[in-house]
Amino acid sequence: MTKHTDLMSSLSDVLQQYWGYDSFRPLQAEAMRAILENRDSVVILPTGGGKSICFQAPAVAMPGLAVVVSPLISLMKDQVDSLTECGIAAACVNSSMSQSERQNVANAIRRGQLKLLYVAPERLCTEKMLDFLNGCQVSFFAIDEAHCISAWGHDFRPEYRMLQQLRTRFPGIGVHAYTATATEHVRHDISAQLGLREPEWLIGSFDRPNLVYRVQRKSDVVTQVRAVIDAHPDESGIIYCISRREVDELAELLSRAGYKARPYHAGLPDSDRMRHQDEFLNEGTNIIVATVAFGMGIDKSNVRYVIHTGAPKSLEHYQQETGRAGRDGLAAECWLLWSAANFMTWRKMQEDLPDDAKAQAYECLKGIERFCTGIVCRHKTLVEHFNQPYETANCQACDVCLDQLDLVSDPLIVSQKILSCVVRVKESFGADYVAQVLVGSKDARILGNGHDELSTYGLLKDERKEGVRDWIEQLSSQGFLERTGEYNTLKLTDEGWKLLKGQAIPRLLKPSKKKSSADSGTKLEADSWEGVDRDLFEILRVLRRRVAEGHGVPPFVIFADTTLRDLARRRPTSLVNFRQVHGVGDKKTTDFGTLFTETIRDHCQQHQLSTDIVAPSVTKSRSAPSDASTALALSTTKQLAFDLFREGKSLEQVATVTARSPSTVTEYLAEFIAATQQCDPAPWLSDSLFAQIRLVASTTGTEKLKPIFEAMESAVPYDQIRIAVACIKNLPPEKSP
Repeated sequence: MTKHTDLMSSLSDVLQQYWGYDSFRPLQAEAMRAILENRDSVVILPTGGGKSICFQAPAVAMPGLAVVVSPLISLMKDQVDSLTECGIAAACVNSSMSQSERQNVANAIRRGQLKLLYVAPERLCTEKMLDFLNGCQVSFFAIDEAHCISAWGHDFRPEYRMLQQLRTRFPGIGVHAYTATATEHVRHDISAQLGLREPEWLIGSFDRPNLVYRVQRKSDVVTQVRAVIDAHPDESGIIYCISRREVDELAELLSRAGYKARPYHAGLPDSDRMRHQDEFLNEGTNIIVATVAFGMGIDKSNVRYVIHTGAPKSLEHYQQETGRAGRDGLAAECWLLWSAANFMTWRKMQEDLPDDAKAQAYECLKGIERFCTGIVCRHKTLVEHFNQPYETANCQACDVCLDQLDLVSDPLIVSQKILSCVVRVKESFGADYVAQVLVGSKDARILGNGHDELSTYGLLKDERKEGVRDWIEQLSSQGFLERTGEYNTLKLTDEGWKLLKGQAIPRLLKPSKKKSSADSGTKLEADSWEGVDRDLFEILRVLRRRVAEGHGVPPFVIFADTTLRDLARRRPTSLVNFRQVHGVGDKKTTDFGTLFTETIRDHCQQHQLSTDIVAPSVTKSRSAPSDASTALALSTTKQLAFDLFREGKSLEQVATVTARSPSTVTEYLAEFIAATQQCDPAPWLSDSLFAQIRLVASTTGTEKLKPIFEAMESAVPYDQIRIAVACIKNLPPEKSP
């Protein structure tokens, strides 16, 4: 086996030992392999998809120091605390540290005691830091929140452009970019700005299936927000407002109503802002009301709801901000409360942008406007915005698919009434005025203009004005109406004229009366609690908070909610069974096992409950290797793959049965070939191709795959080369290259 294959094989053990995970999530194995093979990469995985482990696990497995670029001190601290609690030597260097603290970190690096160093881009790119790292054994650079380097992204940070010099200062060291949200344009800009060399592109699904999206027209915002909070008692939530004034007002109103809510925005004193953030992270308060200045530095895994009290300015922003909910993979809610005024506000704020930037900003705004007024599955809309297909017919996790919206039964007639009114007022008035005419308002302006004499006056008198306004917005988002001029007057588009003639069919929705708007009881949420002793979960949550206070870290650093739920489901009373719980590694078993198992035992004895329950769906495999010649500890999935390989199944068949990506299955096959000392690659590789690769390998050697790939003019994929090399390594000396 090659050095890189040896390292790749050890990653499963690393995941088990330090994090207590039994298998890789989608694309994690491929991302890690790119690091091990020293190939640059761009990795796009959704928030909660396990991006951090993509570089943390290889850093542990490889010799040397991995340097991680991170934009915010709070984010660095959370990451370092989490790694330290898992038993991994990590540190950060930032402006909040004293000179002696920074010197201690430098000394630890010189002694080879650290595996990961977190640093901000502006500090990394100083001559002093670059010269220091030149004298160290740097294994690779990981650029977290890499979208910040692109001016086309939603959170451009000029200091990230300084990272361009890493390629010239460290030409032989891999550079890897990670982010949760990036369009195709932004992805390629990231690669260009960092000077990546033929990077491995690993693009995960942009879908967050554990998030439940709900969109509602804003009416009484305090009442709407309280309904969501009340559906999540004692659970953490983030409430976003567009302006600082709205943040202060809403936080004050919630506090007066008895909720423990804290404001957060750039206008607050630094001490207040940091205190409120720490209270939220450490469960001193469950509710943070904030501008979008809050969030990127938050690694809190158990946020159960995110509420937007106004529409953000793009779907990229919405994806990023809602992504802060449910990072632990458990069900979470995302509410978007919007009004037409939101879009008018954003357009006004963007008026002074250069023409190109303004055109792009307006196009982004149209995307979120269509999202607010649309009646297509919310998951589908978000995923397809990032140019990925979404094949699920019913996500069961949004207001559209949960049947919490009603379609208008006669949309053509209603729409024709609205468009006809726009024409009757000579396309000279805005949406609010047109809605007033349609509902028969006695407003002095309407009477003064004589519009109470129009044939369209009062055509929709049985409807509320707000409902008519919604329909106007929906028709605008579907391209039948457009706003023009300084006062956003309504005008029919070409499609609008077709609709007026009955040649097009619109889609209109209205709020459903079938279910309460605050109903959060989804199947998704129910499934995540299946088998969990909720009383025990609450006891363990209090215990977690007490332990976290003693360690000086946020509770989610000790254990995620997924781990607490698994503990409350299995109820382990021995350290052996405690170690089998999801998210429990060796160090956490040593540090916390006795305390938690004793608490569980006391609870179960008091209530006469069974203990040490086997949970097949999440039980970790500790199966011994099937072949005595290998020391690999096989996961259940890998063992299944090995059994299928013995039956001669194809890579495609194994990928289908194991539900793993082709690249991961190829990695399994390489390990299977090494374990069984197989020399013949059939049926996975043809004899002729194997002979070609052997011939090339006789010149390049088999220590690295890249020279073989390049010698074959990139015509043979890495996966096929990997299979061939695994077999070549098993050939007798006289037959091997």
